[in-house]
Amino acid sequence: MLSAYIDPGQVLLDARFPLPLSAPFTLTEARRAGLHPTQVSGLCEAGILRRLLHGVYVVAQIPDSLELRSAALRLVVPSDAVVTDRTAGWLHGAPMVLAPNDHLATPPVSVFLNRKGARLRNGLARSGQRLLRDEDVVEINGVLVTTPVRTACDLGRLLHRDSALAALDAMLRLGRFDSDELWDSIGHLKGMRGVRQLRALAPLADPRAESMGESVLRLRWLDIPSLPRPELQIPVARPGRWPYRVDLGVEELLMGFEYDGEEWHRRTARQIERDRGRRAWLRDERDWLICPVTKVNVFGAHRDVEDLLHAGFAEALRRQRRIR
Repeated sequence: MLSAYIDPGQVLLDARFPLPLSAPFTLTEARRAGLHPTQVSGLCEAGILRRLLHGVYVVAQIPDSLELRSAALRLVVPSDAVVTDRTAGWLHGAPMVLAPNDHLATPPVSVFLNRKGARLRNGLARSGQRLLRDEDVVEINGVLVTTPVRTACDLGRLLHRDSALAALDAMLRLGRFDSDELWDSIGHLKGMRGVRQLRALAPLADPRAESMGESVLRLRWLDIPSLPRPELQIPVARPGRWPYRVDLGVEELLMGFEYDGEEWHRRTARQIERDRGRRAWLRDERDWLICPVTKVNVFGAHRDVEDLLHAGFAEALRRQRRIR
């Protein structure tokens, strides 16, 4: 039943597998088909299946898509419930809003029943009650979900401040709404939990941030009032080639900071070498001072990014004085 055949170096399940080969299925369905949970876990560990949601699986070679995500949610979300928060952002196509490492394994479902006193209890979802306006909800492939802008507002008010700004950046990056629409939507949330944080973060949100680490690095920078406001994705021209970009910096001072992260995609040796070459060119050919930082610098009780920012600016100012 679980036999497989080899196809260009990858193990694939054959037609005798008792569950869909092109659609998601639940652990309950796997049990009914005669598979023990340990067998399902083993297939996941072998890279033959992958876990989409808590209790929902799919054959590994099926590519990710909006349709696949919707189909997975339909298996565990009642038809009258609304998908919200991180799960809504994931469904809209912004996986960076997930909690750290959720993209690697099992993003929990966040779903609410949109009626007073109702609460979903099925063991598969983080749930509760949330009152939503009709215009706050959209249907995607048969799944009710908060709109991108309402999702952004909820993430911006309910998550920890670091994650909240990163989520606002990620949702803006989708291009489904702009900063003005985000601000207008905040007015409808008066009196809700976390709105004060949302109001403070919304003017700082920027769709050009490309990772949570970049977003939080920018937040650390903005929290130091003595430093000039950072610019994002600064282009540096190269003769006859695409320009390089500096993640975060001040062009006038030729000073930039970049976040080297592995939270989402482990950097390969080739990528690390490419970054070193790019930064060496920026230093030698354009006189840029580039300061790379990592997770250890930016997060945690022993972070030192504030000291690094102060030191970077001091060095950039010394360089400017020497030039003059």
